[in-house]
Amino acid sequence: MPSRRTVLAATAGVTAALAVGGTAHADDRRLRALLSLMTLEEKVGQVFVSRVHGHSATAPDQADADANLAQFGVRTAAELLARYRLGGIIYFTWAHNTRDPQQIAALSDGIQRASLRQPRGLPVLISTDQEHGAVCRVGRPATLFPGAMAIGAGGSSADARTLGRLAGRELRAMGVRQNYSPVADVNVNPANPVIGVRSFGADPQAVAGLVAAEIEGYRAAGVAATAKHFPGHGDTAVDSHYGFPVITHTREVWEALDAAPFRAAIAADVDSLMTAHILVPSLDDSGDPATLSRTVVTGILREQLGYDGVVVTDALDMAGVRTKYGDDRVPVLALKAGVDQLLNPPELDVAWNAVLKAVQDGELGEQRLDEAVLRILRLKARLGLFDEPYVSQDEVGRTVGTPAHLATAEQLAARTTTLLVNEGPLLPLSPRTHHRLLVVGADPVSPTGTTGPPTGVLAAALTELGFRATARSTGTDPSAEAITQAVTAAEAADAVVITTYNLTAASAQRTLVERLSATGRPVVAVAIRNPYDVARLPSVKACLAAYSWTDVELRAAARVIAGKADPLGRLPVPVGRADDPAQVLYPIGHGLSY
Repeated sequence: MPSRRTVLAATAGVTAALAVGGTAHADDRRLRALLSLMTLEEKVGQVFVSRVHGHSATAPDQADADANLAQFGVRTAAELLARYRLGGIIYFTWAHNTRDPQQIAALSDGIQRASLRQPRGLPVLISTDQEHGAVCRVGRPATLFPGAMAIGAGGSSADARTLGRLAGRELRAMGVRQNYSPVADVNVNPANPVIGVRSFGADPQAVAGLVAAEIEGYRAAGVAATAKHFPGHGDTAVDSHYGFPVITHTREVWEALDAAPFRAAIAADVDSLMTAHILVPSLDDSGDPATLSRTVVTGILREQLGYDGVVVTDALDMAGVRTKYGDDRVPVLALKAGVDQLLNPPELDVAWNAVLKAVQDGELGEQRLDEAVLRILRLKARLGLFDEPYVSQDEVGRTVGTPAHLATAEQLAARTTTLLVNEGPLLPLSPRTHHRLLVVGADPVSPTGTTGPPTGVLAAALTELGFRATARSTGTDPSAEAITQAVTAAEAADAVVITTYNLTAASAQRTLVERLSATGRPVVAVAIRNPYDVARLPSVKACLAAYSWTDVELRAAARVIAGKADPLGRLPVPVGRADDPAQVLYPIGHGLSY
């Protein structure tokens, strides 16, 4: 493995000791000198962050090598870096980058080694989406913490800070130095299909405080946090992965609602901000998504809010940014808008060459490109990547998924479960009076690395607490046969626990709940994603919100059901009536206790 001296020599010998101070600029004089030695092609490469298939930088499985060949014309991550001189790589589970912590660390080292061996080689900023809760790329045996809305229900800035610090330590140990988290969107639309529980809640000031705290935690761990999705993706019924959302907030509403968490992130000196592929006509009526809007990125984010850190696009393969312009225009327009990093273009060759040509033709000034590259170099220096680009396999074992981290995740989860309804009161259940439990309901695909399925995890946790619990998965859209079988099974149970997942007016899950309630058996509903489910469950006598279906949140819910823990969580979003959402059924702050 190259030494620090070798690494510095690989960056063209700009300095024998690249000073890395505690500021974002980290010795601009030397960084600018480094920038002046880079070719135009190398500068273009630095602004791109690409996916790559495979668990190894040089020896991926054949299927991954074939996928790379089909998409990029190369077989390995090392070859990709040599061809495009990329500034960043993003890890995905589906790309087979995240099998286990030791493998991830080895992949990270392989990527750094391949980049630094190039002429004027630079360290790579490796990133991923490790939000926790519903979105995680690195799973067990790494520690999985409660998701954002669960933390919002707990309401503790200290918990958000702890999550960032410990999750950041684990990512850093595996060589991941930029995390696309926290979500700074204020979720005020119950029908939001893409944000929802990924948000801390609906109160902009509460969200702002938790966003700032999590950023502070990641900084303490030496990982760049990324607040997303600017200018705010919380009030949309359209998923920007598949469509083009339009936010109709007035400028005044945007200032009061959406801007607050981003202002807090900037005040917390966040390392990077991610743009959203959304249209906010009150901010820019050009019809361009925020990612491509100079008015939004430069005018509002840079000039009005005073942000001078790295701006990264949301993934450029998403429909929201591709509806108006071709894949060759999008990266150029994003850079002209003021963006610094171009994330995951659908066709890297097309995007890379389009940016190169735009500079050569004079459409995109090289000064604008230099500005973006300098911000990226500053971030790499701030993170210490010029000094220590590699990781230690020993550190992986000492840091990732340790008993202390796992215990902390359980402690954080214990403060999040929210008891919304408890008639009678039905809860807590006792193994003496309700020994036989049937656990049925939705089993969505588990977040990465959880033990799942959710009904199985919940039944196992309840069994450990003294019940005899049986799991029966009925799915998110149970058939008539599955409903009948569940009702029959309920006849032999003393009580039923049902997991619900994003109930709609026409959902067959509602039919299942009503049929189970009609048996006369006590029914406890656990909303394992959106807490809004409770508005469509009038027949249940008890309802909990768990906010996600990862193991720690399900086990926390089980402890509340069994009376082994008090329900400490409070709603971070209001829940409106199912037939009239404007009428609040349960306000922010609602939550029952024992």
